[in-house]
Amino acid sequence: MHTENILNKIYSHKRRAVEERKSLYPVKLLEKSLYYSTKPVSLAKYIKREDKHGIIAEFKTQSPSKGIINPNADVGRVTLGYMQSGASALSILTDQFYFGGSLNNLTKARKENFCPILQKDFILDRYQIIEASAYGADAILLIAAMLTKEKIKELASFATSLGLEILLEIHDEEELHKIDKNVDLIGVNNRDLHNFRINQNNSVNLVKQIPDEFIKIAESGIRSPNQANDLLNSGFDGLLIGEAFMKEERPDKACKCFISKLQFFQNSNSAEDQLITDCTSKYND
Repeated sequence: MHTENILNKIYSHKRRAVEERKSLYPVKLLEKSLYYSTKPVSLAKYIKREDKHGIIAEFKTQSPSKGIINPNADVGRVTLGYMQSGASALSILTDQFYFGGSLNNLTKARKENFCPILQKDFILDRYQIIEASAYGADAILLIAAMLTKEKIKELASFATSLGLEILLEIHDEEELHKIDKNVDLIGVNNRDLHNFRINQNNSVNLVKQIPDEFIKIAESGIRSPNQANDLLNSGFDGLLIGEAFMKEERPDKACKCFISKLQFFQNSNSAEDQLITDCTSKYND
């Protein structure tokens, strides 16, 4: 199936789902949420914190490409473990049809954590941004491949008015012109949408073309600390990692191990050999 057909299918399904939720949960009801009036935490600032390593640790139980990943994982326990392991921020999948997520997972993670939370979904309507705020998100994802430049500008401006930050995901050079001034972070998806293969070289080339005023995040297919270190050295400020953690029985422990070894790569003079030895062999490059 061609990329455009896949995206059109996703868009149509999401549009129907959003219209259904509008009838069930009116905006006035969402605006009464405690989180709607709470000041969001800055994802951009947390990515830049010197005591962190720029890891956005993701919670998801399935994906279109991998199917079921970790169906029994508890969002509260895993996300709290992520934060305690040193993650800079959290990413919560809320799309139910393709990723098995839910908006309730967003709220459950919010109750357990004070770090910034990115809501990952296929956002195409202002209503979804109100939902994001009401359920506890600090930042939202906009996917350039699904939206026009004008729509990105509209949605980003509206999200900013609610205090939310925006991570705009791009895949290739042709999408660079869609970057809007209201966007805070630019994510480069390592996955080629035409064949769904990981192409890290494309991401490294693309990151050099993104203006330095934006926080730059590498996404998808990041499996090893060595690979993560290479991406950070190439110009990325942070990394969004999900499957490498979620495929393990204890995603939080996998995250802690990953960050420990990444820190070792970043500072080879540090005495962390014991921490590295304790990591599972899958993280040894």
